[in-house]
Amino acid sequence: MTLKEAIDYINDFTWSTSRLGLERTKELLFKLGDPQKRLKFIHVAGTNGKGSTCAMLESVLRNAGYRTGFYPSPYIEDFRERIQVNAEYITEEALTRITEKVSLVADAMEDHPSQFELITAIGMLYFEEMKCDIVVMEVGLGGALDSTNVIDPPEAAIITNIGLDHTEFLGNTVEEIAKTKAGIIKTGTRAVSYDQVPSVIEVLKKDCDEKSVPIRFAGKCTKISSSLDGQRFMYKENEYELSLLGKHQLANAAVVLETIEVLREIGYNINADAVLTGLKQVRWPARFEVLSKDPLFILDGGHNPQCAEALVEGIKEYIVDSGESEKVTFLIGMLSDKDYETTLGLIRPYGGCYVCITPDSPRALKASRLAETISAIYEEEGGIIPVTYRDDLKSAIIAALETGLPVIAFGSLYSAGELRRIFRTVHLH
Repeated sequence: MTLKEAIDYINDFTWSTSRLGLERTKELLFKLGDPQKRLKFIHVAGTNGKGSTCAMLESVLRNAGYRTGFYPSPYIEDFRERIQVNAEYITEEALTRITEKVSLVADAMEDHPSQFELITAIGMLYFEEMKCDIVVMEVGLGGALDSTNVIDPPEAAIITNIGLDHTEFLGNTVEEIAKTKAGIIKTGTRAVSYDQVPSVIEVLKKDCDEKSVPIRFAGKCTKISSSLDGQRFMYKENEYELSLLGKHQLANAAVVLETIEVLREIGYNINADAVLTGLKQVRWPARFEVLSKDPLFILDGGHNPQCAEALVEGIKEYIVDSGESEKVTFLIGMLSDKDYETTLGLIRPYGGCYVCITPDSPRALKASRLAETISAIYEEEGGIIPVTYRDDLKSAIIAALETGLPVIAFGSLYSAGELRRIFRTVHLH
């Protein structure tokens, strides 16, 4: 099996990615020797902020001297991003070899595992092989029935910001979704949560009480300063520097700092320098990521109204209030099953121009349809706005840059990796 054959094999089974349940993953891992039972985890679920929170924790733990596994979802540019040890992607050799081993078991199963279940099994085998001290694992979808939830009680179970997303699978209210996400909280673990709305806090407290699990909720950070290079903040009388941008990242950092306290309480040696360095050095692509300052080009994988609210805060803080520009060009592509009309309404006050694209997904909203929707929003208010669409990302990037305004590329992580790669070639020339 070659690397391409391995990745093609995994991607062959996307047909069952949305079939929630643990049975297939449990059977697959059992037949592979249950490698997850010899690993320790930090398990992270939520609607928004999972990846950023995981990235910060991994960076801090690695700087504290621990051998870290990292299982983020999805990847941006390289498939191998999905499985990392000490910030290094799984090697091509290991991905190929372990996929071949997993395929022999999976293909013999009556109910074939999905893409995500296959990747989860490959990751578990690699993390065990690499003798990871601790694995920071991001939930794929939901919580209780996500394939990552086959693990025993983790060192810490983290619930990030809860909002309405994937309602067809998880519930129609934030309270229902919170209950689903809380499925990662098991008796014997310790829980940490984002500073949620009161109704979600109530759901999480009740769930933890029933399971005899202690839970702590993150407090609020005080911002000291911020720029496109990063931000400084205070939390519980200590000062930190964070490379990630946006007010919401300070809220995620508070979750990380509370989790560090939990880990210290159970014996992890994480000194202050590791925390300071880990937060200062953390990198998390496509989350209000500055690809260029001149011209200003920012890439964000935000894809739902909550993400749009965070994006708008970033635009106001780093572009409008800083005097950079009152308006921006949105290079935008969205999925048809997301609440794109609400998202478009949230960003409307800052739109100077729009360039629409079609994300690389069967669920994509066609660029032409997106452009029509945007035009209609402005026409309802008696105005017009320059809106165009492009069939390829390179011409879309060029069209966005030619507007002369700062560019915000956002709407779907499915486009982020290719946008990132192509922008580098366009910008260099």
